[in-house]
Amino acid sequence: MLLITIDSLRADMPWTGYSRAIAPNLTDIASKSVVYPRAYSVSSYTAKSVAALLSGQYPSSLYRTGTFFTGYSNANFFLPEALQQAGVRTLSAHAHLYFDPHKNLNQGFDVWELVKGLQFDAQTDNQITGDKLTDLAISILQDPKNISGKFFAWFHYMDPHDKYFQHPESPKWGPNNRDRYDSEVFYTDLHLGRLLAFAKSQPWWNNTVLIVTADHGEAFGEHGMYKHAFELWDVLTHVPLLIQVPGAAHRVIDERRSDIDVAPTIANLMGVPVPAQFAGRSLVPELFGGAPQSHEPVVLDLPEDTNNPPRRAVLQGDYKLVVWGKGEHYQLFNLAQDAAEAQDLSAKEPAKLAELRTLFESTWQKIPQVEPFGGAKLKSGKSANGPTGPKP
Repeated sequence: MLLITIDSLRADMPWTGYSRAIAPNLTDIASKSVVYPRAYSVSSYTAKSVAALLSGQYPSSLYRTGTFFTGYSNANFFLPEALQQAGVRTLSAHAHLYFDPHKNLNQGFDVWELVKGLQFDAQTDNQITGDKLTDLAISILQDPKNISGKFFAWFHYMDPHDKYFQHPESPKWGPNNRDRYDSEVFYTDLHLGRLLAFAKSQPWWNNTVLIVTADHGEAFGEHGMYKHAFELWDVLTHVPLLIQVPGAAHRVIDERRSDIDVAPTIANLMGVPVPAQFAGRSLVPELFGGAPQSHEPVVLDLPEDTNNPPRRAVLQGDYKLVVWGKGEHYQLFNLAQDAAEAQDLSAKEPAKLAELRTLFESTWQKIPQVEPFGGAKLKSGKSANGPTGPKP
């Protein structure tokens, strides 16, 4: 199993109609995969969405610090721990110092490595690492003890994250941020292609599942925003999702899906019981041709921390409801008519607002909610004084 996540990768990619050929290798993967053009990350920035991806739980349900660069308690149970207990070798490599093991995202991994020479900048990512991460990933996958049996390997590419660089390897689309971002995606795709070329030369490739998704999207002026985090606009949470499975035919599934479904899907594909606390649903039946069922409402979750105000959202049918705080303010959008989320309908459609509020409340009653710990001063001014684990 190969899980590839690409930081800040927007949903508008060539296989969904974007006009620039910014990702030829990913486009080739899409042509052979089950493609989800309406997939969502769980949250709008890495420290919350990656933990959800690994744990199969919403970030509000996890024991976590109240800091922007969120750390997690060992009391959480992550998918790699379940895989490890079942005898699966678990491997990972990263290109940002947020993934230093002290954040505890490495729970359940036999191998957890970082690209050498990284420097930390809390405001941006000044480094170019796609080439180095691919080299590191290949070295991990060349070690016989890592690939002698079942393995799960997760590699997280960073380069589309700002700061955006124009790479000499890519076409020069222009000087603005989106132009240089497209160059970053091209560069990442180039080195991902190199990783996949290596993988395809290996005896294990024909029995290997490949999943590609993103931790969040990226804004280029939409809603007056740039980069990501802080809100739950679609431009920040609508992401690619490609799943290539041996024996599964290419198809496009237009139902909404969430990255919360990825952990139970991986467990299911690897023959490991899905932990009871996983909030998502396995996609395996539809990967092999089953009729797609609705997984709505799709839930978005941005818990409060030192930098982020609390935001939650549900998507059902044509509509999306965004909830500020504990219900101090609501925004209602008809995504079928207003994909840019430009017109708040909460005042114009009171009956639909009431319907979505009821849906939101009933949905969130089923999701465990944990206050953050560590004593940090949160965005609201209160302190993070929550538990580090379950009560005895």
